[in-house]
Amino acid sequence: MNLEVMGNYLPLFGKALWLTFWIGWLGILLSVVIGFVTAMVRHFRIPVLRQLAGIYIELFRNTPLLVQLFFLYFGLPKLGLKLSAEFCGILGLALLGGAYMAETFRSGLETVEKTQVESALSLGMTRGQAFRLVVLPEAVSVSIPGFTANVIFLLKETSVFSAISLMDLMFTAKDLIGLYYKTTECLVLLVIFYLIMLLPVSFLGSWLERRVRRAGFGY
Repeated sequence: MNLEVMGNYLPLFGKALWLTFWIGWLGILLSVVIGFVTAMVRHFRIPVLRQLAGIYIELFRNTPLLVQLFFLYFGLPKLGLKLSAEFCGILGLALLGGAYMAETFRSGLETVEKTQVESALSLGMTRGQAFRLVVLPEAVSVSIPGFTANVIFLLKETSVFSAISLMDLMFTAKDLIGLYYKTTECLVLLVIFYLIMLLPVSFLGSWLERRVRRAGFGY
């Protein structure tokens, strides 16, 4: 393993890390919004929208991100809608993540006992206040482990962005291996840079879970 070669490749991997990071996190932020709205629709059993939300979740949870990206990047132009590779990456990750986040949030909402809502109403709260002050905090606390797992999963899924010509970490590694045949050096750097991106999320999620457990929310 040539450390000098790895040092020369560091700027390229750093640039790829930044691209992977901002596209990944934009997609994740959008997935949280999509997931929360979808979970609300299913939790409150809104007619028609509930069925559409169920179809959306099953469709995107049961198809690979790679297939979804191919449809967005190569399929939509056939229909007259051309999107940039960056936008396709963000949108694909948001739609996939939204389906997973929706189920995580919904399961958190369903763990809250009805008696807690009834107790809040008996104290004079409106239903809106009971949901905002009682149901939502507990549901969020219960959802933290699943939410963290989803974030890590989505960040790892960014590895398929290279299929639509995005210069992410995986694309950079494959490109350098193809050009210079420095397979070991590139793979070691790839692992290191993914750990740089993922380990802080894992540690933060574990810390939040411990804080919530000590506080006694949802446990």
